[in-house]
Amino acid sequence: MSAPFPPIRRTPERKSRILKPEDAEKAVELVKQALPFFRPGEPIVHPDHVDVPVLYLDFAIDRVHYDPRTGNPSPKGAPPHAEPSLEGARERIGEVLKEAYVLEGAEFREPEDCWVVPVAWKSFIILHVRVSADGSELIPDYHLTQEVRRHGL
Repeated sequence: MSAPFPPIRRTPERKSRILKPEDAEKAVELVKQALPFFRPGEPIVHPDHVDVPVLYLDFAIDRVHYDPRTGNPSPKGAPPHAEPSLEGARERIGEVLKEAYVLEGAEFREPEDCWVVPVAWKSFIILHVRVSADGSELIPDYHLTQEVRRHGL
């Protein structure tokens, strides 16, 4: 079964949107429904850390910072600065995704015209999942998706 590709989003209009809690709740529910289908991609090695892309229908949703010193993810905004090691990264993030849960709230990002729903593991927020303003569609990280595909991962 093949799913349609997410539409390419146009530049959002710059007029003030009326935000409704119901749309944020829809965005949170959508991420809860999608989370069991998130899977880790091939790790991406940076000079001082490792990121593991999280995929949904072969589109990258976000990246998880992996700390090889602990074998666990690091919180968003704090990639570990350590000697990068791929050993067990993908498998471990797969286990972490099974334990992850969606937080009951969403942030609206006006420049991107979307909701951002946080996903946590233990007490760390490890993912930010973007959802359309009406709460109906997941929005891939197109730059990360290109990076994943460019490297054939």
